[in-house]
Amino acid sequence: MEIGQPVSDHATLQATNVGGIRETTVEFSPGVTLLVGRNATNRTSFLQAVMAVLGSRNASIRGDADEAAVELTLGDETYTRRLSREAGGVVTAGDPYLDDPDVADLFAFLLESNEARRAVAVDADLRELIMRPVDTDEIQAEIDRLVEKRDGLQSELDELDELKGKLPALEAERKDLKSQIEATKQDLEATEAELAAADADIDESREETSALDETLERLRSKRSTLDDVRYELETEQESLEATARDQRELEATLADLPDVPEGAVDERDAEIRRLRKEHQRVESEVNELQSVISFNEEMLDETGTGAFEGVAGANEGADADDVTGRLLGDDAVTCWTCGSSVDEAQIEATLAQLRDRSRETVSRANELEAEIESVREEKAEYEEAKRERDRLEERLETVAREQEQAEERIATLRERRAQLTEEIESLQADVDARERDEYGAVLELHTEANELEYELGALETEFERVDENVRQIESRIAEQDDIERQREAVADEIASLRTKIERIEQTAIDEFNEHMDSVLQILGYANLERIWIERVQRDVRDGRRTVTENAFELHVVRTSASGAAYEDTVDHLSESEREVTGLIFALAGYLAHDVYETVPFVLLDSLEAIDSERIAALVDYLDDYAGYLLVALLPEDAAALDDGYERVTEI
Repeated sequence: MEIGQPVSDHATLQATNVGGIRETTVEFSPGVTLLVGRNATNRTSFLQAVMAVLGSRNASIRGDADEAAVELTLGDETYTRRLSREAGGVVTAGDPYLDDPDVADLFAFLLESNEARRAVAVDADLRELIMRPVDTDEIQAEIDRLVEKRDGLQSELDELDELKGKLPALEAERKDLKSQIEATKQDLEATEAELAAADADIDESREETSALDETLERLRSKRSTLDDVRYELETEQESLEATARDQRELEATLADLPDVPEGAVDERDAEIRRLRKEHQRVESEVNELQSVISFNEEMLDETGTGAFEGVAGANEGADADDVTGRLLGDDAVTCWTCGSSVDEAQIEATLAQLRDRSRETVSRANELEAEIESVREEKAEYEEAKRERDRLEERLETVAREQEQAEERIATLRERRAQLTEEIESLQADVDARERDEYGAVLELHTEANELEYELGALETEFERVDENVRQIESRIAEQDDIERQREAVADEIASLRTKIERIEQTAIDEFNEHMDSVLQILGYANLERIWIERVQRDVRDGRRTVTENAFELHVVRTSASGAAYEDTVDHLSESEREVTGLIFALAGYLAHDVYETVPFVLLDSLEAIDSERIAALVDYLDDYAGYLLVALLPEDAAALDDGYERVTEI
């Protein structure tokens, strides 16, 4: 199986003061490289040096040094990493292979403490580990933004459908108005012709007609103004009703908002400061423990290099009856802390305790980080609720002002309407009086002509309004195809983002299940039929809410002596089975996130829980998935592997 880009470059790594290494240069080729040696022979330190130059932050400086350096040459490319102690911590510099090592730290650098590898043994959240490199919050935020955009486009389409429904009635109204305009024009022309004939017969009526015309013009003007006032009054009343609805909706929304306890934000700030202080203390303890562990590991390494030959020589010259000499034996060393003679195994036991303490402290630091993030989320929720409440209250004040202004305008318009009504009644009485004169017929024609002119003007205005509405709707409808294309594109993007997380989850599950089946067949564990992952949904607490989330559930299937299959638990897996399962889980993450495309290295150590033959089979299997597979092994385990694999025995 070919994974990633072919790798052909030989590698040379030079390391100084990394872990237990004082200085070393190692060359290795693509494929499998076995780091063969006993415990405390710097094999793990060498792997840490490789990790460091690849970009990982999980590397330490030798206890008796303040600086460390690693250089890796691959073909014509050279990568560097420098580490130095500053202000109680380790500062890195240089040009490493990776800019962001997080995914490689999880799924390629599979040392004993690797989180993905240990996930099965410690019953960790398998899905969380697989999905950690994916910024699900950012994906969800983008989905929310696109959903809002899609809904906006759908609202536009719904509005267009509504406008389409209005268009036939508007077109019919426009046609009817056009007919009325033509008919009114004809009536006006006929009335004006009749009036011209009457004026020619009675010249004396012209002065009276002129006065009547003036009165009628004023009457028409007043009526027109009254119509405008009525329209404005109706508009203002509708506006007032709209603001009243807005006020009710805002008040209802405000009532539904959760209350923010007084001082809640300040309390969360104080809690965050307290947790940060505690986190800094725990981080400091982690650094101190790692420094002590690193120093003691280096000193243990020195016991195998001749640095303590003076102690051994002193024992050789001791008297045969010297009880102390007999107790010391060949495995005793002088404690570099207190100066007494102790067994090396006792020092290693103490180191194991320190490592356990270090892991517990790291776990506590992670818990504190989670608590800090949880409190931050609560604080953000309170702040958002307060901002929303302030916004709604400010909007309510604005709506109240708008209502007050609308009511004032309505009162003014009502007064204006009453005034115009009185003036129109007075003018109409004047016209009626004139029509009773002997020239009543002529005056009646003038009145009719004025009314027709007014009616014609109103019809033309209404026609223009309806015609403009029709043209605007037709223009909007012309945009429908483009809006539909935009909505479909946004919907496709939403679907793609929503399935992205599921695709990664399913890929990881498929990879794990496929490789687990293959490896179990190769390794041949007794009565272990199958180990597989199932994606399930669980209800979990998210702050104050209960939400449904995906989870990975690990299943173990065994066969009884009679050949019947039954479900077992992870707790019943042997240490060897757990180690293999953890490695395959890490491999699933390696493949699901295409880690091989960014870093061609896979690093392994601490395989002692697996027997030699199975280690050999497992290494052969993993060889297909990495350009460089570096494996730290004990000599007896390495003996079971293919002689063709490159071996490094001195570091």
